[in-house]
Amino acid sequence: MENNNNINVYIVEDESIVAKDIQNSLKKLGYNVLGISNNGADAIKNIVDLEPNIVLMDIMIKGNMTGIDVAETIKKEYNIPVIFLTAYADESTLSKAKITEPYGYILKPFKEIDLHSTIEMALYKHKKDTEVQKERDFLYSLVENKDDAAKDILFVKSNSRLVKVNLKDIYYVEALKDYVVLNTQYTRYTIHSTMKDIEKKLDNGDFIRVHRSFIARIDKIQTIENQTVVLEENKKVIPIGGSYRDELLAKLNMI
Repeated sequence: MENNNNINVYIVEDESIVAKDIQNSLKKLGYNVLGISNNGADAIKNIVDLEPNIVLMDIMIKGNMTGIDVAETIKKEYNIPVIFLTAYADESTLSKAKITEPYGYILKPFKEIDLHSTIEMALYKHKKDTEVQKERDFLYSLVENKDDAAKDILFVKSNSRLVKVNLKDIYYVEALKDYVVLNTQYTRYTIHSTMKDIEKKLDNGDFIRVHRSFIARIDKIQTIENQTVVLEENKKVIPIGGSYRDELLAKLNMI
């Protein structure tokens, strides 16, 4: 069996027989069990103190808090992934549970192989999510300082390298689901971010949000026709969102 001794697991389960069964299975699989709680208050205190790598959380536990309540607290305050254990797979329970964005579900009664695969997938996804968040924080921290030179540049990751992009070279920014694409005259850079974050970073007066999915550089706008903006040189046509039109017109130097 693969050695998982460096992975610490905490169990929240109010049926002692089930909790012991889970503990034995985890030990057999090579995981280190830090402890077991049967109620929310104890669970939160111990999880905060012990800092496990992952938490197995029964949805229905003793006390005033459900497992969903505990998971919500952990999600808000601590970067620890949670997997729900449940014998209840009804839509109502799952709808409440998914709001806390758990890293998996294990239905009781479970098999050891389900326990192992769900934990490993959750740990992998959590690791990747954390890397993306750290990368995003790092990239944008590079332009957070007040240095005048730094205000006019943005560093983006491209092919595992950090590339300096001059803000004056960015024509427009486009949102694509969970990603944002920075378009320069010659290159496109796709980064994992949100339009809200990008809008903050480009808040130097040179850019304007013209649509919920587009930000344009003001001095690259060549013409405005009906409900669209046409950019210089590459002739890119961008739609104008109704709620953004007045702000756009107010920013333009019209006669």
